[in-house]
Amino acid sequence: MIRVLLADDQQLVRAGFRALLDAQPDIEVTGEAADGAEAVRLVRALTPDIALMDIRMPVLDGLAATRTITADPALASVKVVMLTTFELDEYVFEAIRSGASGFLVKDTEPEELLRAVRAVVAGDALLSPGVTRRLIAEFAARSKAPAAAPGAAGLDRLTEREREVMTLVGLGLSNEEIARRLVVSPLTAKTHVSRTMVKLGARDRAQLVVLAYESGLVRPGWLG
Repeated sequence: MIRVLLADDQQLVRAGFRALLDAQPDIEVTGEAADGAEAVRLVRALTPDIALMDIRMPVLDGLAATRTITADPALASVKVVMLTTFELDEYVFEAIRSGASGFLVKDTEPEELLRAVRAVVAGDALLSPGVTRRLIAEFAARSKAPAAAPGAAGLDRLTEREREVMTLVGLGLSNEEIARRLVVSPLTAKTHVSRTMVKLGARDRAQLVVLAYESGLVRPGWLG
């Protein structure tokens, strides 16, 4: 059973998400929060598998709440997915840099929401590769130059193949696409991705994408 926490200051939004999620045999909503501070408190109390977190909330916004959650070693198993109103929300890339596992537009199709929840818990890519490529390129281009990222200096620990795989992840390719590009099996591609994440201390695939940009392995302009 996938346990989900909903954090949004709009009760109607929470009610709609709850109705959809609770109707699934493998998903249950364990709690609701109307602001970021309450979200942090409930995540600590309930340790859900995933927290759907609105970016703009009173008391404590979603970005600050996400940083608090992802910085707590006791909550390492909790995945945070940011909810945004606009696809090109300027805060989304910063949210992923803060430790979020991805993001969803609030008016996403129900099937996409369900697929996303299951994908994030499984550790897979949250969005389709095409959408990932477009959006991450946009966010990387808009974001301010960050300080040296933790783990970026550890690229010398990667093998040549792992650096290649990390570059492809940064370009938004799925494991299946990476496998076709490198002429290996999807399982082998997934293994390379997992080992790269472990070596760099990346919390999940989304954070690996961020490291690919911040280390210079991938540049926004490459995607065209």
